[in-house]
Amino acid sequence: MITLKYRAKGPEVYTLCELLHKLGYQITISDSFTLEVDAAVKDFQKNNALVVDGAVGMKTWQVLLDKSKKIFNINDRFLSEEDLKDFAKKFNLELAAVKAINEVESSGKGFLMDGKPKILFEGHIFWNQLQKRGINPASLQTPQNRNVLYPKWTKTYYQGGVKEYDRLSEAIAISPNPKVKEAARAAASWGSFQIMGFHALSLGYASVQDFVDKMYIHEREHLKAFGRFLEVNNIMTSLRNKNWAKVAEKYNGAGYKANKYDVKLKTAYEKYAR
Repeated sequence: MITLKYRAKGPEVYTLCELLHKLGYQITISDSFTLEVDAAVKDFQKNNALVVDGAVGMKTWQVLLDKSKKIFNINDRFLSEEDLKDFAKKFNLELAAVKAINEVESSGKGFLMDGKPKILFEGHIFWNQLQKRGINPASLQTPQNRNVLYPKWTKTYYQGGVKEYDRLSEAIAISPNPKVKEAARAAASWGSFQIMGFHALSLGYASVQDFVDKMYIHEREHLKAFGRFLEVNNIMTSLRNKNWAKVAEKYNGAGYKANKYDVKLKTAYEKYAR
């Protein structure tokens, strides 16, 4: 078990936050060990007769997992090493490159602790998807829903983890119009490889709902969608050549530099390549 403490950062911290949140701590789920997380860890340690030092070592991990395993078990829906190897071989990709995208886009797993596929809701995409369905988003925007409906990208309203489902539900509830529900689901990125719902039809799915339903089944479905996305958007060659800037631009859009996606991909690749 890796020991985590204040200011740590990485996918292990994300998992820690998920566990704490599932156990009742109302914290932001992210890959950063913040003061908020530190306070939650210390409270958990205090309530479970552990040394209250804020360090998540073997003993704290053990108690966290013991208490959590009674609540959820989704291991049967995770990808195996063989799944990734088969995928890499099928598309003539280096395994380390596939693992790099898997890590950067979803912290290495596609399901939340409650069994739902991981999502990130994008309010600016929701705005655009409403327009494409003939709905004026400005007519639906209110001070109360500006956190899920806005014209330009911002990460201000991201909540992370299961809280992104709260945002999705809030967007769906804006109107009983079924087109609004479809637009909301199209405005979220889904699963291990965080593919946007609005790509559903271009990737061969019957509808946005069909795509979403598949994302609930298994990470293998996430991997299938990933393969289709790489082919449809001509990313395979860039990924084979490890042209991370081009991969990031095609995968995350023109604003990839703001989040250093290319740097994160390169770093993750180099780790797995070793």
